[in-house]
Amino acid sequence: MLDQAFNEVYTKFKLHFYRAVFSRFQDREASLTTVETFCMEIINALGNPTIAEFSSFVNISPPNAAYKINSLVQKGYVKKEQSPEDKREYHLSVTQKYIDYYNVSYRYLSTVMDRIKDRFPKEDVEKLEEMLTIISDELMPELNQTSIKH
Repeated sequence: MLDQAFNEVYTKFKLHFYRAVFSRFQDREASLTTVETFCMEIINALGNPTIAEFSSFVNISPPNAAYKINSLVQKGYVKKEQSPEDKREYHLSVTQKYIDYYNVSYRYLSTVMDRIKDRFPKEDVEKLEEMLTIISDELMPELNQTSIKH
């Protein structure tokens, strides 16, 4: 039962995001492919990774990663910033263009969170927050928390 309930919530968040992305295609605003959208979500979640860190995380070759990154830079969704410590290394950061694109999903998340706060007692909301934090920090060890921004 818990599996099904969690899957339904997760699926609804994904569906909302996909619907918003497709509506941008109709308005000709979107210029990201599906794979590029996934790449952007990963870069955003990793929080200023290097190209090597991105490549390693998604398990693709550095040249393939560099190709994908360069396409995202050309489209204006990613900036490459030279590392002050190692001038050969570049960190990736998302641009305002991507933040505006991503906010379609984040605004819905915020709406749902407001509805949760209105619908449930404060103690339940605090317990849900505690449970989600434990799930993220302890029960998902496959994803290194130090490399994913919160």
